[in-house]
Amino acid sequence: MRARLALPIALVAAVSVAATACQSSSGKDTDGPDGKDAPKAASAAVDYNPQPYEKIKDGGTYTTVGTFDDQGNPFNVNATLTASRVWGWYNAAAITYSPTGEVQYNPDYYSDVKVAVEGGNQKVTLTINPKATFNDGTPVDWTAIKATWKANNGSDKDFAASSTDGYDQITSVEQGKNAKQAVISFKGVNASWSTLFTTFLHPKAATVDNFNKAYVKKAHPEWGAGPYTVGKWDTHSGNITFVRNPKWWGKKGKLDKRVYVNLEPTAAVNAFKNGQLDYTSAVDAESLKQIKGLKGTEIRSGGSPFEYSLYFNTKSAVLADKAVRKAIEQSVDRAQIAKIQFQGLDYKEPLPGSAVLYSFQKGYEDNLSAVLKYAPDEAGKSLDAAGWKPGSDGVRVKDGKKLEVGYTLLGDDPLEKATAGAFAAMLKPVGIDLVIKKGDDADFSKVLSDRRFDLFLSGNRSMDPYGARYLCDFYCSDRDSNITGAGSPELDKEIRATTGIADLDEQAAAVNKVEQKALKQYAFLPLFSGPSTYGVKKGLANVGATIFYTPLPETVGWEK
Repeated sequence: MRARLALPIALVAAVSVAATACQSSSGKDTDGPDGKDAPKAASAAVDYNPQPYEKIKDGGTYTTVGTFDDQGNPFNVNATLTASRVWGWYNAAAITYSPTGEVQYNPDYYSDVKVAVEGGNQKVTLTINPKATFNDGTPVDWTAIKATWKANNGSDKDFAASSTDGYDQITSVEQGKNAKQAVISFKGVNASWSTLFTTFLHPKAATVDNFNKAYVKKAHPEWGAGPYTVGKWDTHSGNITFVRNPKWWGKKGKLDKRVYVNLEPTAAVNAFKNGQLDYTSAVDAESLKQIKGLKGTEIRSGGSPFEYSLYFNTKSAVLADKAVRKAIEQSVDRAQIAKIQFQGLDYKEPLPGSAVLYSFQKGYEDNLSAVLKYAPDEAGKSLDAAGWKPGSDGVRVKDGKKLEVGYTLLGDDPLEKATAGAFAAMLKPVGIDLVIKKGDDADFSKVLSDRRFDLFLSGNRSMDPYGARYLCDFYCSDRDSNITGAGSPELDKEIRATTGIADLDEQAAAVNKVEQKALKQYAFLPLFSGPSTYGVKKGLANVGATIFYTPLPETVGWEK
């Protein structure tokens, strides 16, 4: 799933490892998976047993599924959601967000934050906690902020940065009254600037070589800073243990150990049932059924900042034809896909209509419905007009070539197999032969970075509320994070113009307008979101369905 984070990032992780019981729908001109009675907005509920620091006992272990991914630097374009979560356990969590998206500054890193606008240009002054120090003894100071900006602002193309948006609007990062103060100057105003420095890089990690390669299957605890540090990383099994950091200057972590166990998603539910895990995702009705009612377990379910979409590789021979892409989108009954995903979950939501905003957010509009209708009959006419004529076996042909489109399916998850089968059944009557190509979950990064697919189902996870700022990551033609390869320099210009709008409401309105144009590329089809549903051991605090909130590591633990 591709994920926007409280970092300027478009991450990726396979849909089958979704940390949610997700999945949602789309299709006919209806409100929900069954075409009626769906709510007007997705759920904004949270369920994570919020507890104050004082009510959490000292000690204990917290174990979940996870591992170091191929790329562990969350600022890198090849990083995944798992990588970002692991990073957060041994690096700075300097800015977080409440479940509904209010900014929260962590005084252990930023003791004071001032934002001012002078002559139409924004200036942010970050005063860094005098005690803040990287584990190798290097002070956390203005140079870490500068290094993070330099690595991500796009001025040096050798940095494989996930997103330059916002960083490229900064004109300078300078020392303030002393080394513990960073003064960040912007060209114009950036209302979502906080997303740029939620965490930061050690200056040593911000060289091209280290930014791109140092964190590949490696941890660098010496460049980290926080209440926990790496205790043990078993490179053979992929298991990781975090322990309290003796060099931490803030409130000590409540847990003795935070453990990630490297398991296949299908094995996680059994591990949870056997008591090996303290928390697991209920990714479908079957897994929910298995963990519901387990002694000492509770189900926590709430809204989801996830969205799953169908990505079209416009660089592949068959999908370079826009008429084919549009015909596929017109033939996909998103409501039916949702029924498959939601079966047994007793869940409904409206069909998603945007890559960047969710229906429970202010400013959201259903941009997809404005440009696309579920209309398989029209799809057939479009293909006729484009020269794709029905063959004797029902598969269309043009210039002697059959209309065969690949669908890359990773892993062996039954739900994903059923979804692939449904896509094939929907496209067959229109004369499109969907060829399902199997691969391993481990191939995920390569499939995306090398564009080894025609059609691919992948997801996005937002960890900050400023979705509008990620429009370019999805749709700009010159972005690595735009895995469809669609777009044009003219559209890029319109997209980038939205980033300079200071008022968030005005920005959302402009983004909606431009996104409708981008969706007319017919290379990206929002499909479903779903609830975030988890099985959690009773007594575990500050863990569960949190929407935009990421609890600080030191606050996670077991109730007294």
